[in-house]
Amino acid sequence: MSERLPIEEALPALKKALAAGPNAVVTAPPGAGKTTVVPLALLSEPWAGGGRIVMLEPRRIAARGAARRMASLLGERAGETVGYRTKGDTKVGPRTRVEVVTEGVLTRMLQQDPALDGVACVLFDEFHERSVHADLGLALALQSQGLFRDDLRLVVMSATIEADAAARLLGGCAVVRSEGRMYPVETRYEERRTELSVERRAAATVKEALLRHPEGDALVFLPGGREIRRTAGELERLGLPSGVRVAPLYGALSPEEQDAAIAPARPGERKVVLATSIAETSLTVEGVRIVVDSGLSRVPRYSPRTGLTALETTAVTVASADQRRGRAGRVAPGVCYRLWTEEEHRRLEPFGEPEILATDATPLALELAVWGVRDPLELSWLDPPPEGAYKQAVDLLQRLGALDARGVVTPEGRRMAELGMHPRLAHMTLRAMENGRGDLACELATLLEERDAQSPGGADMRLRVEALRRGATPAAAKQREEAARRMRDAGVVRDGRPTAAADSGELLALAFPDRVAMRRANGKYVLAGGRGAEFAGDEPLSRETFLAIAELDGAGVDSRIRSAAPLSAEALRRVCADRIRTEDDVYWDAASASVRARRRTTLDAIALEETPAASPDPERVRDALLRGIAETGLQLLPWTKAADQFRKRLLFLRMHAGEEWPDVSDERLLETLPDWLGSYVFGMKSKGDLERVRLVEALEASLSWEQRRRMDEWAPTHLTVPSGSRLAVDYGDPDAPALSAKLQELFGWAETPRIGGGRVPVTIRLLSPAQRPVQITRDLANFWRETYFEIKKDLKGRYPKHYWPDDPTAAIATRGTRPKIPQGD
Repeated sequence: MSERLPIEEALPALKKALAAGPNAVVTAPPGAGKTTVVPLALLSEPWAGGGRIVMLEPRRIAARGAARRMASLLGERAGETVGYRTKGDTKVGPRTRVEVVTEGVLTRMLQQDPALDGVACVLFDEFHERSVHADLGLALALQSQGLFRDDLRLVVMSATIEADAAARLLGGCAVVRSEGRMYPVETRYEERRTELSVERRAAATVKEALLRHPEGDALVFLPGGREIRRTAGELERLGLPSGVRVAPLYGALSPEEQDAAIAPARPGERKVVLATSIAETSLTVEGVRIVVDSGLSRVPRYSPRTGLTALETTAVTVASADQRRGRAGRVAPGVCYRLWTEEEHRRLEPFGEPEILATDATPLALELAVWGVRDPLELSWLDPPPEGAYKQAVDLLQRLGALDARGVVTPEGRRMAELGMHPRLAHMTLRAMENGRGDLACELATLLEERDAQSPGGADMRLRVEALRRGATPAAAKQREEAARRMRDAGVVRDGRPTAAADSGELLALAFPDRVAMRRANGKYVLAGGRGAEFAGDEPLSRETFLAIAELDGAGVDSRIRSAAPLSAEALRRVCADRIRTEDDVYWDAASASVRARRRTTLDAIALEETPAASPDPERVRDALLRGIAETGLQLLPWTKAADQFRKRLLFLRMHAGEEWPDVSDERLLETLPDWLGSYVFGMKSKGDLERVRLVEALEASLSWEQRRRMDEWAPTHLTVPSGSRLAVDYGDPDAPALSAKLQELFGWAETPRIGGGRVPVTIRLLSPAQRPVQITRDLANFWRETYFEIKKDLKGRYPKHYWPDDPTAAIATRGTRPKIPQGD
């Protein structure tokens, strides 16, 4: 008898939970056997009633492997009782009861039949990976269960997920825990950081480990296909012991190549598997006793700022590192070499971010629209999609014609969702099929979705298409096969010669309307969305006037162009006709301090053509002039002494006489320029013209007749003093208007004059006969009584010829040295 797997001890509790309620959560570490044991164990449960068990796996290779393993346990081949459905590869038959599905297959099943007729249970395996497909599938399945199928069982299975949170999402269901079984694994860290490349360090460590540990295979974790190919080259350069085979394992390889990597080594042979994170959990790579972990992973990151998703190489989390380490202890004691220091390990994040929070929300938004949901919060999520990213996704789908203005899916949007491509590529394919170029669209879609495939031709997508068509490498053959599958699925009919690769730019502009770009004078490009972009180095495409950019690295001020194709001016106008606008642009030119007019043809943020415009609309000229004043400031206006004084009087009145008086502060005047100044600048267009503006008249126009009368009374421009002089009032400080006068001119003025309807005393600046400041007061009576006599002593000594009376309140004021005494007195 074969040895019992740990998960089998948890099966009674799981069966009991599903007999009592529709949902359950299963937690079990890698190696417990949940992937292959649970689906078969549930087939005979009474509630299953002969229905199918559907299990979602996050990766194609894991789906095929799980189905084949379960089929072998039944003594069958995949496609009989147990089958699988993956993108481009399906093995199911009329007797199939267990279907292992991946990627968007479950979503398509739900979209086509929301009630999942004939399905008894949906299992979500490796849910801790939190792929956006798994999150979406669970959200849709929960709503299906609530609306149509209260008998549908849902089971979430995971190695590291927070079980309580998942259980709450599933209505407070039971949590079934299984203990794993793992042999001891020795962990070795690097003693110090090194500047060597990850490929050289990994290769050197593998060679050392094979010599030090004579038994078992090695599993090496690297971030992507590029690093895997380089590490394989390093191993070849270093030379490995005889009988050692190097096997790459990553998503872009053919199923046959992937199967060869996970198959047991032949007798007398040792195997070194160079893998991405694809081998972390759901896959079992037979015979591994040695793990070499680079500590790196490549994940998609979406930036709402740029609207782009880019693959980022990041440090693994503690949870991922532990998963990788555990691969060395499945069959016997093992060893794990970590290519980082213990200090670096202590700084790792404990868990990764769910994909739904970090990736492009456009496919998700389209699927929800097809489901009939405009607001994702109508569904239940562990983590709902971010609001900003989701809004950008909806905006893009509306631009692509997949959603209408209300956010409701269009017939075009439904067709796009059925293709199973990213909505950008689906839109490109459907539009290309209308004019017989569907073959090229499918080839471009293949190249853009094969992220880890080698890309001969640099950034030029035309050369990549030619390499796909003519290349003799296994990678090119695989791409041709994938492109042919896409053509079959889309219904592309090929008759005659293939579409010229030179048309790539026009098709890419359909997929990426926001990334159509025009070359600027400095050699960089401006995108239709307004952002900048440039090539990393010397690139032939950099001399093209127009580009349709497919891939961008969103980091930095100017994004880095990774792939693109040239776009002729004619093709641009044809593809983007609905977004091209020609209009006269009347604007304020700060350099010349004047209004300019130009006729501009634009594609969103791109200025395609610009010429001077003759006879611009006078109202638009006036509006542009007012905008220039608002941008530059009120100093652009001719503030004469009279205009400045008039404005300050109004400020004083508003402060002391109430809000019935207009607000003429800088902020308010700039906000209301069209209201108070618009009619006075009509026909003007420059700073020089503004010198003719009558600002006093413009400001006075906002006053009623009664206010104009009261203004002269409450905020007089001048006051007549006892000497008969008419002196100006200074409103520079609206809180304290002031009057400057020689002391002798105020003899006889017993009290401080008041303005503002008697509310505000005037500040008196008392001057000597030589016009020098002597005293400032707002209480003239107190000055005469308390201070005058002290000042008189000093002034009388300096100005003995002047008149210094003993009672200034009864004295005669004078403008001169002494008062003139009337004859006869």
